[in-house]
Amino acid sequence: MPAKTTMDAARAVPAEAVTPLIRGVAVLGQLTEAGGTLSASGLERATGLARSTVDRIASTLARMGYVRLDGRDVVLAPRVMELGNAYLAALGLPALLSSHADALADELDESVSLAVGDRDGIRFIHQATRRRAMSLSFRIGDLLPAERTAPGPLFATEWTDAQWQTWRERRAADPQDREFPAVPPREHVSPDEDFERRAERARKDGWALDDQLIEPGLVAVSVPVRDPRAGGRIACVANVVSHTSRHTAPDLRDTLLPRLRAAVAQMERELREAPQPQPQPGAAPAGLAVWTGASKQELGREFVESLARGLTVLTAFGEGRAELTLTDVARATGLARATARRALITYEHLGLVRQSGERTFALTPRVLSLGYPPLSRASLSEIATPHLAELADRVHESASLAVLTPSGEEIQYTARAATSRVMSVNITIGTRLPAYATSLGRVLLADAPAGARQLASSLGELHPLTPHTITDPAILATVLEEVRTRGYALVDEELEEGLRSVAVPVRDRTGRAVAAVNVAMHAARRSVEECVREVLPELVETAGRVEGDLRVAGRFARVAVS
Repeated sequence: MPAKTTMDAARAVPAEAVTPLIRGVAVLGQLTEAGGTLSASGLERATGLARSTVDRIASTLARMGYVRLDGRDVVLAPRVMELGNAYLAALGLPALLSSHADALADELDESVSLAVGDRDGIRFIHQATRRRAMSLSFRIGDLLPAERTAPGPLFATEWTDAQWQTWRERRAADPQDREFPAVPPREHVSPDEDFERRAERARKDGWALDDQLIEPGLVAVSVPVRDPRAGGRIACVANVVSHTSRHTAPDLRDTLLPRLRAAVAQMERELREAPQPQPQPGAAPAGLAVWTGASKQELGREFVESLARGLTVLTAFGEGRAELTLTDVARATGLARATARRALITYEHLGLVRQSGERTFALTPRVLSLGYPPLSRASLSEIATPHLAELADRVHESASLAVLTPSGEEIQYTARAATSRVMSVNITIGTRLPAYATSLGRVLLADAPAGARQLASSLGELHPLTPHTITDPAILATVLEEVRTRGYALVDEELEEGLRSVAVPVRDRTGRAVAAVNVAMHAARRSVEECVREVLPELVETAGRVEGDLRVAGRFARVAVS
């Protein structure tokens, strides 16, 4: 859950709040703080809920695809990121500004982030990190105390007296920042006046420094991005982070601050010139009432209908739907007005929704605390592995995920689920094999930008690995065209005698095949016809599930493919 303050504890739960929804949010918050995985007994201790209640919530979230149940553990699943995606889409800033942050990170060869204010803290909405032994570990959605960051003083320049009071109360109640799991506990508590002076200086300078406030060696410089459409108020803060082995704090100010300011000027120009998003109330999801009713009938007490319907309210918001009335929310979700109203009251109490006008509501950055940080750096192999395991269990054969190497000559295995058989396909993650002789490789080669015939001829000499291996570039080109047309590749004893495999592509949001999944088996266990009839449909379904998770996870976060 987000950092609590004494003000939070003093607020009474509204009579119309949905208790199961409060409990479900608490479970998602604790899973997030734990890094994405907790046992049911661990959730029981962390939330203070009864074990039976935890089990019912976990069962409901699993039905929604927000978690998966792995033995005794409850594990966050990529689909839960649709909650945070709703906030980021409604905010609009990542879509407009992330490319500028990425370009600056490339130019400076340093990590660049975008942050928004979240009450008396800051929360990241975009990260462009550098791959180094010592690199930034913060993730999209992480919450940091304002006083230990460079963006914090800038946001504090716009705080009201009430917000300053909230900050002081939180500092008194949690002097070591234990409620902020993204940062190490504070060793030495600085006086409140230190941050107040930093905020005043940030007001005068228009920028702020973090000189090892979070941990030794970490330094940062920040500049506010002001929204001309909102009277010049701070929309977000651009932040460049480095290590003292590369830059001191004064060096950041002298060498990188001018370039950061130039990038911020481009961001502000983007905000000024961007067309206002057109209101898109959105249609109600097809069959939500039918789905929840069927789930309740199937799972009985193990499905908490009010939790499932309540979480759907958050997904009513999005691009062109930053501010919604109660009627809008009810229409977009298909829920009764009374149900939507109680959910909004609950979320307002939890700080996930705020009233943005006389009759409208908007999401707050706190929505990102519901599962987003642990999953925002998930790789494709991590996303695919649970689906491969389920596929292997269903077909009783080994399943794998692979990508094409930059040269296009080989595939590399990045995820795998093996079965226990006396005779099984024994391939380890990291193994490379020639692309032309594998089903995985042919699926990826067939989708490559170059024409299949041109690509086949550019692979160089094709060596026979078995008597069945296709080595004629013209024939391979024809085969690749067939693979492209039918959407799958079946390779029969071309890589190794007795080995038969079938593969399909895994496509990203743009439709490009970024990886492939396959099932491999001994030729004696299934004929070619049985592979197509029995295995291929299961394989297509698995690829679809991986693609669905990839679309959600990759909407605002960068998913590593290799």
